[in-house]
Amino acid sequence: MTTPAQQSERRVRQAALERGRHQGGETNENFGRGFAALGQLALDGVQVSARASDLATGRVLFSVDDHVAMPAADIGKVLLLIEVAAQLSDPDRADDGLGELVILDRGAGDAAGAAGIWQHLQAPSLPVADLAALVGASNDNLASNVLLRVVGLEAVRRRAESLGLSKTALLDVVRDQRGPDDAPQLSVGSAQELCWLFTAMARGEVVSPAVSQRVLGWLSLNADLSMVASAFGLVPLAHREPDHGLLLVNLTGTEPGVRSEVGVLRGPRAGVSYTVSMSFADTALAARLEVLDGMRQVGLDLLEYVH
Repeated sequence: MTTPAQQSERRVRQAALERGRHQGGETNENFGRGFAALGQLALDGVQVSARASDLATGRVLFSVDDHVAMPAADIGKVLLLIEVAAQLSDPDRADDGLGELVILDRGAGDAAGAAGIWQHLQAPSLPVADLAALVGASNDNLASNVLLRVVGLEAVRRRAESLGLSKTALLDVVRDQRGPDDAPQLSVGSAQELCWLFTAMARGEVVSPAVSQRVLGWLSLNADLSMVASAFGLVPLAHREPDHGLLLVNLTGTEPGVRSEVGVLRGPRAGVSYTVSMSFADTALAARLEVLDGMRQVGLDLLEYVH
């Protein structure tokens, strides 16, 4: 039997979804499938935040609690890549020793498991540009930590602030275990800010056209199409060129109880920037699969819009 408190909580969640559903002139028609899936997830206790906007006009196509700063797992690594690209493109920093072909060594303090392939390779050192490519392709934790050690977390924070981001941040290095003195998560982000950031990059407006293009090039290598992008039918390991008129650049974030994706999808009819983030009790496989299916439903709506 549902208690009055549970009924009240459901009404609040449903009201939040209804507010998002009616933003933009065609949200009901074009994104009903995704909204139904997100609404059910919210009623089941999943914290949902999402946003999509037309790439050309900036019109908001749908939004659900897009102002909320959510745990974003690896998504904050885009800020690291932006700072790396900015430093590589800054002539005033040419004497600092950071260049595309500068070799960086991995150290014991950089070690981090889970995502990434460098930890499985024999090479103890790689060029800066290769490390950035590994981050873009596989969210490589070891490569991220080495780059972050060189460019500095404080520089990444200043860059985010200079871009006007107040709810999106890379908070820490990647850690296998987080202690009481560590940041509670790797990064946080709001769907609103992340959509703006990827739209701005697609337009060449993040730092400079060269910096924006360099970051997009690294992200275009991303092989994780398991979330929203699972609906697009693209080849995970090779989608840098248009495929059936679709071109995707995306970044995903994965931690226990967190699934997040931000990206830009272009198609024959339109282009969109999008973010979907979920925070949930990852206590059973069924709960995780429901979250992933909900993200896929949003992806199907995005696909219909651009194709």
